[in-house]
Amino acid sequence: MMQQDTFFSPLESPAHTDSSNVTGGVGRSDAGPAVPGEAERGSSGDVGGAPRFQRADRSQMELRPVDLDSLIPADHRARSVWAFVERMDLSELYAKIRAVEGHAGRTPIDPRILLALWVYATVEGVGSARALAVLCEHHHAYQWICGGVSVNYHTLSDFRTAHVEFLDRLLTETVAVMMAAGLVTLDRVAQDGMRVRASAGASSFRREPSLQECLKEAQEQVQRLRAELEEHPGETSRRQAAAQTRAASERQARVEEALRQLPEVQAKKKPEDRDKARVSTTDADARAMKMGDGGFRPAYNVQFATEPASQVIVGVDTTNVGSDQGEMAPMVEQIERRYERAPGEMLTDGGFVKTEDIEKVSGGPDGGTRVYAPVPRPKDKQRDPYIPLPGDSPAVAEWRVRMGTPEAKEIYKERASTAECVNAQARNRGLLRFLVRGLEKARTVALWYAISHNVMRAVSFGVLPGGGT
Repeated sequence: MMQQDTFFSPLESPAHTDSSNVTGGVGRSDAGPAVPGEAERGSSGDVGGAPRFQRADRSQMELRPVDLDSLIPADHRARSVWAFVERMDLSELYAKIRAVEGHAGRTPIDPRILLALWVYATVEGVGSARALAVLCEHHHAYQWICGGVSVNYHTLSDFRTAHVEFLDRLLTETVAVMMAAGLVTLDRVAQDGMRVRASAGASSFRREPSLQECLKEAQEQVQRLRAELEEHPGETSRRQAAAQTRAASERQARVEEALRQLPEVQAKKKPEDRDKARVSTTDADARAMKMGDGGFRPAYNVQFATEPASQVIVGVDTTNVGSDQGEMAPMVEQIERRYERAPGEMLTDGGFVKTEDIEKVSGGPDGGTRVYAPVPRPKDKQRDPYIPLPGDSPAVAEWRVRMGTPEAKEIYKERASTAECVNAQARNRGLLRFLVRGLEKARTVALWYAISHNVMRAVSFGVLPGGGT
């Protein structure tokens, strides 16, 4: 008890604050509580009186002039992101605004602010709308982007996934600008896939009998909530009742979507295993995939195509197929559609190899795309894998011979240092798990990562100002 009485000394109480000793508005200087050794020091005659020091005074009112533009340095990343947003044509987003001058309605947030917030947040590894909303209140860089405009997590969340077509065109435009500057050539492109955890648990995957039971329960719950609202409208608030009904309806819709996709999953299994097919009631588009640690979890397969010399992402795709095989040809077609020319050379790992894809991309009036991918090892160890097989098409035979040359092996080394490097940077920026549900929304998030990555590449090239942290 003696120790507690000494610790909670009366000198600690705010009642002992001496306003006459407050200096500079940051604290006060006084004798403070007793300091060990004070009696001995005073009696020795070396120093007279009690020690003096500045104490914190958090009740002191202060007036601080705030200039938002001075909160961050001139070379801050947020300024680079804003410079990028200012250069982009956002007329498509402005055309969707229904509030007009001279008419009633709440004034919406400038789309440039929302676009800049998500690009900067993605660069900084922030993937949650709620976390971003908090940062807009407390972090100087986000406050600078907002410029005094208040934002909420719901608006941020809706904006992130509502404009997939616009983001797709924005990716094309950013790469086209760097192509015009001679920074990107598409002479050589490397592709790699990465499995990203879906926002669904393994226990949400159910077989058909269980899905039918879940659907019945969901339909009964929706009917019960609607009946309760009609019979007893005063028991719960109108907003609360609407929220409960909406949640139940959304659950019913997810179960219905799972049942709709079940035949597709069953068709990919052997006839004797089709009754074991399962689909998630949380995210019907997600599929169980083998992850980097060897385990199987609900995930999506994100595909990035990168130009090795600049490390600029030129193509993005998201699928719910766990294998990369068959993904090369669609990516080549996407690049050709975006930039009106196919890549001269395509670098992929062995998981992409599919003879049909090689034949498809190798044709064309300009000679097509030359594929650099490892030749699978033959079962017969005595056979040379680089010698064409009797049934090989000319394109496949040429690919086999090509990959046996030292020049091809040297070119192929660029894949790991570019495509896998870009994937690693995406992981470091938080692309570990999707916080959205559905294949289309997952693709939207992947586009945000690609655009944000390219913005930082443009900064490093000097196309955009900045380069700070």
